[in-house]
Amino acid sequence: MTDHIYWKEGSLYVLDQRALPFRKVYVRCHRLADVIKAIKNMTIRGAPLIGIVAAYGVALGVSEVLRSKGHCTESEMERICAGLTATRPTAVNLAWALDRMRDVYRGCIHKADRLDILIDAAITIHVEDIENNRMLSLYGAELIEDGDTVLTHCNAGALATGGYGTALGVIRAAHEAGKRIKVIATETRPYLQGARLTAWELFQEGIDVELVPDNHAGLLCWKRIVDKVIVGADRIALNGDTANKIGTYMIALCARQSQVPFFVAAPVSTFDRHVENGGYIEIEERDGKEVKYIQGKALTVKDVKARYYSFDVTPARYISNFITEKGIIERPFKKYIRILSS
Repeated sequence: MTDHIYWKEGSLYVLDQRALPFRKVYVRCHRLADVIKAIKNMTIRGAPLIGIVAAYGVALGVSEVLRSKGHCTESEMERICAGLTATRPTAVNLAWALDRMRDVYRGCIHKADRLDILIDAAITIHVEDIENNRMLSLYGAELIEDGDTVLTHCNAGALATGGYGTALGVIRAAHEAGKRIKVIATETRPYLQGARLTAWELFQEGIDVELVPDNHAGLLCWKRIVDKVIVGADRIALNGDTANKIGTYMIALCARQSQVPFFVAAPVSTFDRHVENGGYIEIEERDGKEVKYIQGKALTVKDVKARYYSFDVTPARYISNFITEKGIIERPFKKYIRILSS
C-alpha cells in the first residue's frame, strides 16, 4: 500500500486513518496548519509516517512564507519546524526528518528553486522509508519459521510508514516467501489501530489474521499459542529501551515469562543515540476523553476521570533482537546502536 500519502500539484494528500476500514477518505493539506492538524488529531499516525508528513509540512510552510514575503529566513524555518515538533513528542522520526529538512534548506536558502529542492527532499525521505522497510522486512523474515503464529500490537504496517511496513512488513515478506503464518493482532485501545488498521491490512494481503482484546497477551503466551512477538517502535534509546504504543511493555513481560521471542522492527531513523535510556524518553499524554468515547459514543458516565498515555517503554532486557534495514541487531545492543545511528 503506497496510495495512503501522495504529493500532487503543491498539496499533500493523506488517507484519513480515523475513517478506516469502513471509509476511504483523503484529507488535502495545502498549508502548514493542515499538516499540524493532521498529525495532532490522528488523521495520520505511526512514527515513520509522521516524519514523512512533517517533511512535506516543511515544504508547505516554506511555500506559504515565500508567497507572503518573497523570502524565508532561517528564523522562519525554525518557526515552521517548532510548530511541527510540538505535535507528537515521543516519535523520534519526526525530529530526524526535520533535521534533514533543515540541513537541505541551509544548503539552498539563496537558490531560486529552493522550494522545489525541499519538495524533492521530502519525496526522497518518503521513498527511502519504503526502501528501508522492504530491506528490514527481508532480514526479519528470516526470523519467522513456516507455521509460526505471530502476535503484534498496534499498527506497524504500510499505513504507519511510507509503505510496506516494519513489523507487518516482516510478516508480509515472510508470507511472500511462501511461509504459512498466522497473525494475532491486539485491538489496541483506545484508538483500535489493531482492529481497524492491522487486521484490515493483513486481510487485504490474504494473510491469516485473528483479532483479540488487548488483555489476551498473557494467556496467549502462557498457553504457547504464540510463537513470536513482533512490534514496531516510536523511539529507541542508546541502550535499547524502546518506546512503542502503550501496552507493549506488558506484552514484552508476558513474552519473557513464557520464553517467547520478542522482536522490534524499526528503521535506523528510530534509534536516538542522544537518549541514554528509556527514562529520558518523553511520553505523550493525550486527552482522557479519547478513552471515554469511541467515535463520539460515550463508554462511561460523563464526569468520570480518565487518563491516556500514548506510549510506554519496554526495557532492552525484554527484547530479543532489533530488526533494521542494516541487519539484525544482537546484544550488546548499545555497541551496535551507537555504530548504526552515528
